[in-house]
Amino acid sequence: PPELLQTLSGIDDPSRLADTIAAHLGVRLADKQKLLETLDTAGRLELLVGLVDGEIDVQQMEKRIRGRVKSQMEKSQREYYLNEQMKAIQKELGELDEAPNDLDELARRIAAAGMPKPVHAKAKAEFAKLKQMSPMSAEAGVVRNYLDWLLGVPWKKRSKVRKDLTVAQDTLDADHYGLEKVKERILEYLAVQTRVSKMKGPILCLVGPPGVGKTSLGQSIAKATNRKFVRMALGGVRDEAEIRGHRRTYVGSMPGRIVQNLNKVGTKNPLFVLDEIDKMSMDFRGDPSSALLEVLDPEQNHTFNDHYLEVDLDLSEVMFVATSNSLNIPGPLLDRMEVIRIPGYTEDEKVNIAMRYLVPKQLKANGLREGELKIAESAIVDIVRYYTRESGVRNLEREIARIARKVVKEIALKGPQPKGAKSKTLLVGNKNLDKYLGVQRF
Repeated sequence: PPELLQTLSGIDDPSRLADTIAAHLGVRLADKQKLLETLDTAGRLELLVGLVDGEIDVQQMEKRIRGRVKSQMEKSQREYYLNEQMKAIQKELGELDEAPNDLDELARRIAAAGMPKPVHAKAKAEFAKLKQMSPMSAEAGVVRNYLDWLLGVPWKKRSKVRKDLTVAQDTLDADHYGLEKVKERILEYLAVQTRVSKMKGPILCLVGPPGVGKTSLGQSIAKATNRKFVRMALGGVRDEAEIRGHRRTYVGSMPGRIVQNLNKVGTKNPLFVLDEIDKMSMDFRGDPSSALLEVLDPEQNHTFNDHYLEVDLDLSEVMFVATSNSLNIPGPLLDRMEVIRIPGYTEDEKVNIAMRYLVPKQLKANGLREGELKIAESAIVDIVRYYTRESGVRNLEREIARIARKVVKEIALKGPQPKGAKSKTLLVGNKNLDKYLGVQRF
């Protein structure tokens, strides 16, 4: 203060000057005690200079910090002021008259989402929080992201499930040969659904060796029942949060894959294929198979709770089809599913599947026109017996594709056909099969 400086300027005695300055310094009591105990005037003044220097450093640092905080506040206030000014100018020019306000649009979407009462209350509470926040803040981005996920969930939109058994049976027969037990179970479900208005979706588990058509059968069921199809690969999933989602306290948190896939398909009654359910594993992050217990239990899944959304979600209308190569599945999880075993195909079935489905598919995939290649049934029998030994038909399809590629190469090397000339059909039988596939392996 000015009066203190005036008092100090009138003191001639060094000892009294040191005591007066020390009395007004904002230093620790221990330092003042040390000054008082120093009887030598020169030593006391030296000690005082050190304390004054330290106090000056502290004051300068505080000044720098205050200046930095002030500049940051001024910058954010300036940005806010300029944004508001820009909005006002755009409004005057008529540019914002057509486009609704973001918050108004969000309020309209919340009102039209058709959410259950508890979920609607949660959305309204989060929206009220968002209105109080600065649009530029990180918290506003987190709340906005949460509301977008919540509004993306199909709360009332559903596909119209086809109940015509004849059409469903024709669809299943057109896509898959055999598998009568599985088809019969699907048709039983559809038959019951024609009688019961709201029926819980069945949870089927198709168990069989690789390549017998478990995953593609899920697609056919979706097509037959007119449901949206979702494939969720569970092989190697170790984290429970993959199923239930991460809590919002974590940076970059997201809902689990159940909610993500529901958002993607946009209906509340799709068909979920849980692929390779026996390949899940567990570690320190949790056990995903335990998280699936709630999803696959018809008594619980009408109140499935995702950690990110923190509201109950009704999964009772979703049809779940799990696929597995073995019954090496945790007991409680297996207990919630209806196991349908798909045995490996017999030789006759493989030949039929190849002639009806695989050969036409591979001819089309490799760009061969009708009449350019014909694979005899005897060749298919030999491929099954001597080139592939498997329960399914995956390797059989690969060998047919190999023949098709070699034929395409032969045609390409011959050069273009004269205009109007009829292309010669190339027949692959058991006599010339080794030319395309090499020596017999088995």
